[in-house]
Amino acid sequence: MMVFGAEPGARVEADGLVAGREAAIVVRLRDGRAGLEAAIDMPSMPGMAVARYSFAAPAGEVVRIGHTFPHGGAFRLRLTVSGRTEEFALRVRGGNENDLMMAAMGPAAGGGWYASGTSQVPRETPQLMTNWDGHGWNVMLHGVGMLTHINQTGPRGRDKIFAANWLMGMASHKVGPGVLTLRSMVTLEPLTVTGKRYPLLFQTGETANGVPIVNGQHPHDFVMELAAAYQVKLSARTSVSLYGGPRGDPALGPPAFPHRMSASENPLAVISHHHQDSTHISGNVVTGGVTYGPVTWEVSGFHGREPDEKRWGMESGGIDSVSTRLTVSPTARWTGQFSIGRINNRETTHPIRDTLRTTASLGYARKLRRGHWASTLVWGRNHDLAFTQLPSLNPVLPVDSEFKHIVSVPTRIPGQKYNSYLAESTLRFKSRNWVWGRVENTDKDTLLLFEEAPFLLLVDEQRYARVQLVTAGYSRELRSGVSWLSPSLGGQVTWFRAPERLAPVFGVNSFGAQVILRVRLGAWFRGE
Repeated sequence: MMVFGAEPGARVEADGLVAGREAAIVVRLRDGRAGLEAAIDMPSMPGMAVARYSFAAPAGEVVRIGHTFPHGGAFRLRLTVSGRTEEFALRVRGGNENDLMMAAMGPAAGGGWYASGTSQVPRETPQLMTNWDGHGWNVMLHGVGMLTHINQTGPRGRDKIFAANWLMGMASHKVGPGVLTLRSMVTLEPLTVTGKRYPLLFQTGETANGVPIVNGQHPHDFVMELAAAYQVKLSARTSVSLYGGPRGDPALGPPAFPHRMSASENPLAVISHHHQDSTHISGNVVTGGVTYGPVTWEVSGFHGREPDEKRWGMESGGIDSVSTRLTVSPTARWTGQFSIGRINNRETTHPIRDTLRTTASLGYARKLRRGHWASTLVWGRNHDLAFTQLPSLNPVLPVDSEFKHIVSVPTRIPGQKYNSYLAESTLRFKSRNWVWGRVENTDKDTLLLFEEAPFLLLVDEQRYARVQLVTAGYSRELRSGVSWLSPSLGGQVTWFRAPERLAPVFGVNSFGAQVILRVRLGAWFRGE
């Protein structure tokens, strides 16, 4: 039982709140100016429904509110009497097997929240989603769309209107000694990003119309995740987990950029994406992990080939690549990871080249009175391993040919090493205001010297130059009139810096500007 006095200086006199059990919240009214209003919510998950209670009682009357918390975590109780409001922080312990939502969102024994696949972000990272329970299942839904007009200067700059978007769903159920979670993520980018790419200076990776993309970002596949997870809590500090499916994210790299709160308002991909987190859409993923307190160790097997440009399908292939990741979450505000993996036959244009990828990242998140602050630092390195290219007997290669490069004699292609560095941060303040920034410094290859054309299939790709970009943006939340929708309108500017070796092609400095209309499920400022 909790006892409150509805006036400034009130305090909680008891604890012991447990999810799944009714809690008795007792309030004694100390004045006679009528009425009590109570609201219970979870600040870190603003998309959840707010429980509201209203009573009218004379001074001295004791009011009892019976409330059942759906899961453990940090809740907030606000009591309002005669226009004066007090807030109380409530710590609710998980209800073990009944606490389905919390079990699905992160390792059962500690650590952070799951983001893409089993990668983790700090526990203070806000989670915006709709959530409901029924028939022994807990269901969560999250979605976002960003309609963007992009304009870039310089000889290689382009303009376009496109929309990045995705919809994520999770459903959890108690099965045996653990919790089963079904996970999915889809996007309509194959429709909303026309021409198989949107313009982004310095970006390379994957193909469009059979040739490598240069200065552009490809859309994601319609199915971005289709997987299941099962985890069992062995003790208060130990849990084991199994994750996998035909499409998922192996234990390699930081959380992918669409899943990072530090990148939540920026519609553009990172130009170092293919050095850091491009495996977030991989085929036939299997991951096993063990968590002990704040530490999680995982091992994955997966199909290494990147998705092809047929964005509505799902590629298949055997497990031919492996990775491992160590994640540490020493506090609720910090999460760091180190991972390494061998990605075999990674690129369509180099089907027999293998890559050794190494990454490290540090994530920070902090809840504010009317907002939050999230930041990420990432280092990613690709070591494209040496291989021997055999002669091709077919001088005219169709788009779907297995080998894209022609040599007349067996040729040893040397290895190449590419490093990338990223820092990004997003701040939401006074509920409706957002500011964000991103800085990148990354190695790029000789493809940047050329425009997209079929002869690029014959270019000897070698590490050529290191490029930089800096992005800053602002947006403001708009009132939608509905509690489950959060629109905002804003924009960002980007400075692209080319080194001297690329200046004849790009100029030393180019600039980009984007106008962004964003719509997200849920409302950040509701209940604040």
